[in-house]
Amino acid sequence: MLKNDSDQTVLVASDVHLGTISAEQEDAFATWLDQAAEAASWIVLNGDIFDFWFEYRWGTSRGYDSTLTQLRRIVDSGVRVTLMGGNHDWWGGTHLRDEVGVEFLQDPITTDMAGLCTFLAHGDGLGRGDLSYRALRLILRGRLTRFAFGMLPRRLGDRIGAGVSETEHRWTPPGPKELVKAAALKEWALNEMSRRPELDLVLLGHTHVPECERFGEKKWYVNSGDWVYHRSYVILRAGEDPRLVQWENAIQ
Repeated sequence: MLKNDSDQTVLVASDVHLGTISAEQEDAFATWLDQAAEAASWIVLNGDIFDFWFEYRWGTSRGYDSTLTQLRRIVDSGVRVTLMGGNHDWWGGTHLRDEVGVEFLQDPITTDMAGLCTFLAHGDGLGRGDLSYRALRLILRGRLTRFAFGMLPRRLGDRIGAGVSETEHRWTPPGPKELVKAAALKEWALNEMSRRPELDLVLLGHTHVPECERFGEKKWYVNSGDWVYHRSYVILRAGEDPRLVQWENAIQ
């Protein structure tokens, strides 16, 4: 049975990149997950939770068993868990949905989150620029590409995924390039809120730049940041303003 949504608390994290971050960061995130399961009725993991994830013909990406078991336990306890596919882990499917039990999404959604009409997306492919990535994204997510990659031995497929990751370049504070991309994504979010007046909140990740900014009387742009460097997460509680928090041993 799901926890009572009438007093809903939603906790949101993104860009953890399990499999490439330090053991200390992985342990911290595992602790956060357990704490979130006690504090929230809904946990949203907004993309790039895994540094690379693919469901092959003969199995899934290796190295994530403890996290998958933990997520299964949290789901079984009655907490809703939503995993939005990011540019590193979009290629999920039946294993995440059926075996782990999470709500796995591959496209942005508009939904109510703690009383706020929210546009939820990882953020890749949005905003100006990145034209070459957008073209590559269409190929990588195409049915033929997915079929062919899925036939690879998972050891080889995971090695290819790790080889193009580049997450190791993001273990430091965001540099000028990341800040420019973050500004472009925020600009897109503001335009989206202007275009869609029903939205209260645009909630993104992807940039590794935590942001929480209010516009007008009650409109918000929030980027959950990352766990590669910041250990940041978002708290949404009914009747309260969104909060962006850096985790330091306990959920606030």
